[in-house]
Amino acid sequence: MSAEGVLSRVRGLFEGPNTLGNSTPFWVAFAVAVVALAVYPQVTDPYTALQTSRYFGLAFLAISLSFVWGYCGVLSFGQVAFFGVSAYTFGIIGINFASMTGATAALFGAVVVGTLAAAILGYFMFYGGVRDVYVTIMTLVVALVLNTFMGQTAGSEWAIGAARLGGFNGMTNIPNLTFGIGGAGIVFQTVGFYYAALFVLVGTYLGLRVLLNSSFGMTMVAVREDEERTAMFGYNVPFIKLVVFTIGGGLAALGGVFYASWGNYVDPSVFSIAFAALPVVWVSIGGRQSLLGAIGATLLIERMRTGLSSGIGPVGPEWALVIVGGLLLGVILYMPAGIAPTLNDLKDTLLDRRSSQSPTGSPTEDSVK
Repeated sequence: MSAEGVLSRVRGLFEGPNTLGNSTPFWVAFAVAVVALAVYPQVTDPYTALQTSRYFGLAFLAISLSFVWGYCGVLSFGQVAFFGVSAYTFGIIGINFASMTGATAALFGAVVVGTLAAAILGYFMFYGGVRDVYVTIMTLVVALVLNTFMGQTAGSEWAIGAARLGGFNGMTNIPNLTFGIGGAGIVFQTVGFYYAALFVLVGTYLGLRVLLNSSFGMTMVAVREDEERTAMFGYNVPFIKLVVFTIGGGLAALGGVFYASWGNYVDPSVFSIAFAALPVVWVSIGGRQSLLGAIGATLLIERMRTGLSSGIGPVGPEWALVIVGGLLLGVILYMPAGIAPTLNDLKDTLLDRRSSQSPTGSPTEDSVK
């Protein structure tokens, strides 16, 4: 097989009707963006690079919600619950087993616990017949219950081994992200942490593209469009929703690991209603049915919020949420599908107009037909 044929088959894995960006210009632009992000730490200071890596961790929250809501129609306000559970689990395991092996076990253990939490909640919701807006309410309630409970764990009796939960003061001394066994391994700090978060985020995005364009991805979209008709064709809709919700929880849990190891700290605010609303804002603005749009919106909005909260520029920090809210309102009113899908539709419209006209501007024979 020729190199062109191999490239075509590889692209076929990542391209399909369920993902935006199925052209050569898109992949060229995507590669340029990834290279630019890879070069970024070399042209800026370590602190700025580390701050940017925090946005990568939050982007896992965005793509988890885009995957669950945008492609399966399940609006979850509780992605932060799995995010926070994973962050606390990472801290508990990492503090109690203070070694390279322990920190590595904390990484995998935290993702497993966050994923299991999503699976358990999803099982009771979807097999219990909970649908539509009630799923949104239940997931939000779970996050708020965790926020209230963790806020009351300030006493010394609230400790798991050597790890103190800390109440609203939060859990401190969480270890850095580590991968290794015994004395051999890698500890990811500052620039190294940046590259680890970027590598995993890009890999996750590409992996989700493959999944969404598979037969399972087609079934997800069928459930989103018409549950009853999908069930009539013999598909187990509750099971499909459970699998999707569990995968989404795992993605959020992975983000929780990066978040906890980024600041070596986590507190109950990760379960708060303000934090729970942010993924909905990112995904709504970027586009529910665009993983890349959700990631881009997260990076840009959080960079703006950080700048405003730090008092950078003439606008004070008190305007951060006002500006984000105004942006969300404008997108909902004028671009309800989100920025990325709207721009993609605009591109397709312009290309259709160009192809329907001859070089001289007159309609072609096909357009007349």
